[in-house]
Amino acid sequence: MTKEETTRMTVGRIPVPHFETRSPRRIHGEIAEFLGCHIVCGDYAPGDALPGEVSFCEDAGVSRSAYREAVRMVAAKGLIVSRPRTGTRVAPRENWNFLDPDMVRWFFQIDPPPDYFIEGLFELRAIMEPAAAELAALRRTDAHLETFEAALNGMKHHSRMSPEWREADQTFHRTLLEATGNDVLMSLASGICAAVNWTTDYKYRNLPEPRDPVGEHLDVYGCIVARDAEGARAIMTKLVRLALEDTSQASAFKSVTRDN
Repeated sequence: MTKEETTRMTVGRIPVPHFETRSPRRIHGEIAEFLGCHIVCGDYAPGDALPGEVSFCEDAGVSRSAYREAVRMVAAKGLIVSRPRTGTRVAPRENWNFLDPDMVRWFFQIDPPPDYFIEGLFELRAIMEPAAAELAALRRTDAHLETFEAALNGMKHHSRMSPEWREADQTFHRTLLEATGNDVLMSLASGICAAVNWTTDYKYRNLPEPRDPVGEHLDVYGCIVARDAEGARAIMTKLVRLALEDTSQASAFKSVTRDN
């Protein structure tokens, strides 16, 4: 089958690719990615029915078990609901698990990501991270300081376009939440770190000369070392604001830079 033939196949109005990977485990992940991306970008709107199992499997060249496992994966993220008479449909957005790391990644496969999602991520960060920095300054341990130092060294010695830099950046933000000593806050770490990672990746791919944010990270760390809770909160507030401005410059967002 040619590439042109595979791209012409559709279920409803959405083109369906022909999945050719050999591992069943990988295939159901690819199907989940296909469905998830089309849901978050709006091709399948809340209330829309997903492709029927039989037609999708025939067009995509996959087994029913792979499709069912993919549907279970997407349902676990709150994106779809299945009922006996209405079938499998896209769930209302209030059901979606927006901080699921896969969900965050799917949103950033849209170019540009929707304004409401970027706004939501940065509003969450503006609420959570300054407060976390304040608590971290009061509760951090020597082990946390060592991890902060290693992350900052990674950010200073790797290119901002590299995976190593982004990993160091995520480590810094994850350690910030860990240093609060609050297990409930820590439950948000994977989502917050995914948001940090993908917004950073997006802006650095789209800005010709991205700003170097290491200085603000160093300042936050200095306040945490000094147990300056007020200073840590203030600088983290600035760090998140500047990250929002950078992300806004990387795309044609209309409302993401609104005044607060």
